Amino acid sequence: MERRTRILRSLGILATIGVIYVTLVFLAPDQYYQLMLTLVAVWAVMGISWNTLSGYSGLISFGHAAFFGLGAYTVVLLQVHWGITPWIGIPLAGCVGALAGLLIGLPSFRLRGHYFALAMLAYPLALLYIFEWLGYNEVAIPMERTNPVAYMQFGDMRIYALLAFVLLSLAVIVGVLIESSRFGLSLLAIKQNELAAEAAGIRTLRWKLYAISTSGAIAGVIGGFYAVILLVVTPPTVFGMLTSAQALIVTLFGGISTVWGPVLGAAILIPLSETLHAELGNVLPGIQGVVFGVAIVLVILLAPEGLIWKLRDFAMRGRETDVEDRLSAADVADPGPLPDRPHALTGPVLLQVENLSKSFGGLQAVQDVSFDVPEGSVIGIIGPNGAGKTTLFNLLNGFQAPDRGRVVFDGEDLVGLRPSGICARGIGRTFQVARPFRRLTILRNVLVGAYVSAETDEIALQHAREAIALVGLEGHEDRIASGLTSMEQRLMELARALASKPKMLFLDEILAGLGQTEVNRMIHVIRAISDNGTTILIIEHTMQAMLRLADRFVVLDHGALLASGPPAEVVKDPEVIEAYLGKRWRDRA
Repeated sequence: MERRTRILRSLGILATIGVIYVTLVFLAPDQYYQLMLTLVAVWAVMGISWNTLSGYSGLISFGHAAFFGLGAYTVVLLQVHWGITPWIGIPLAGCVGALAGLLIGLPSFRLRGHYFALAMLAYPLALLYIFEWLGYNEVAIPMERTNPVAYMQFGDMRIYALLAFVLLSLAVIVGVLIESSRFGLSLLAIKQNELAAEAAGIRTLRWKLYAISTSGAIAGVIGGFYAVILLVVTPPTVFGMLTSAQALIVTLFGGISTVWGPVLGAAILIPLSETLHAELGNVLPGIQGVVFGVAIVLVILLAPEGLIWKLRDFAMRGRETDVEDRLSAADVADPGPLPDRPHALTGPVLLQVENLSKSFGGLQAVQDVSFDVPEGSVIGIIGPNGAGKTTLFNLLNGFQAPDRGRVVFDGEDLVGLRPSGICARGIGRTFQVARPFRRLTILRNVLVGAYVSAETDEIALQHAREAIALVGLEGHEDRIASGLTSMEQRLMELARALASKPKMLFLDEILAGLGQTEVNRMIHVIRAISDNGTTILIIEHTMQAMLRLADRFVVLDHGALLASGPPAEVVKDPEVIEAYLGKRWRDRA
């Protein structure tokens, strides 16, 4: 229902824009203004292309001119050499762009941050020189006198403007479908926290390859159409830096990771730059570049995510209520010590860790650690700072590969699997520092985790709502994650892990930074999860809380297993007191 509402609302906006655009096209006094309107649609589509990859996934591309230029040359060369009409050439240009995206993405996604951006910059530069070396310095589209319409050649510029809007409409519809699907939600999760996305079961490489192929297809199509408008194609025109820069800037100016950001950016910047170029181009050559340069500086200073996000944040100001008091005002009772649960340690072994080891240079972070986790139990991992607890979690969860040892879960060795694959097999995880997807609502944050175990979007939504209710956040589903308190973020992250319907949960210091009332509340939630049959492995420094949660302790010191057993016995162990609990604990005991 939510997705359908979002799509219908977007189609309504598109229809309104269409009425305004068509009206302006027919009111335009001459071909110059009609061409300007055509270019607004062209660069809006190019911005949507850039946004599909970089806006949603956060992988900044300086090389979208590669797809745009390949699309332009595909249309031109098909007509020059084989007489193929642009009506066929433009869809083929989209296929070329998609294939180029796949070929570029496979090696480039091994890189991160500015290395990826610089690698993307290299592709259009290389193609520019290749096409010049091949002798395609200036290729003109042949004029067809007998049947020009069959070759997309019109004497009325308004027809091109209308065709451009048709392409814009198709690109917007693709963008809306992406934004409202698990495809777009997965990309947004990758953008905002790739590690958390992997832990939630998202196959990050696969989704990024989908994104760059779709992005390349859109850029190829609009590049092919742009060639039809220009009639003459040169490598600097379609592969040049300004091509990539304009796609990036109109999107950043309007709003990244939104469907309408590129449309808004193009609607403002293209007419402004074209008008100034017409009026001042003879006095200030390159005035268009100045316009885009000033636009990007203003955006960085005043609205780093674009105008749309700035307006949304302004509209939301004051609407976000501080519910921290409502969540914790009712004094949550101390849950007291954990009742004896002898049955919790007698079930079949769900997780078996055998001789697990990991070193970083000369530092042995984890040394031959072995222990079992019975199904239905709560096992606490304790130890001093630097004992190797989080490293152990990362080894169990696939974020790091062990030097040796085995991790057997439900009869299957997990070593070598990616975190997304481990999540898909039934292990959820929270992090030592909460990793919310800050621009998403609570519901959409949790929905990211639900997709891995749900065959349909409806089932995923049901799982997400069940998880939200279990942690006590029902009624707050529409709140944005960036406005949540620390307690709420941890509850939301716990719900995201639960939404995957895991057999086992890894909780990494989930009580860190919480007050006593919040700790009590979280203990109640964790006990409820355990009572529902979920096996829990938890790292925590708050010993009083751990005594109320764990059926058994596993103690690490300097990466090695120091002790293991019932909490009441472990806390009396002289070696554990010496290494971790300290003299005060012994005196108090």
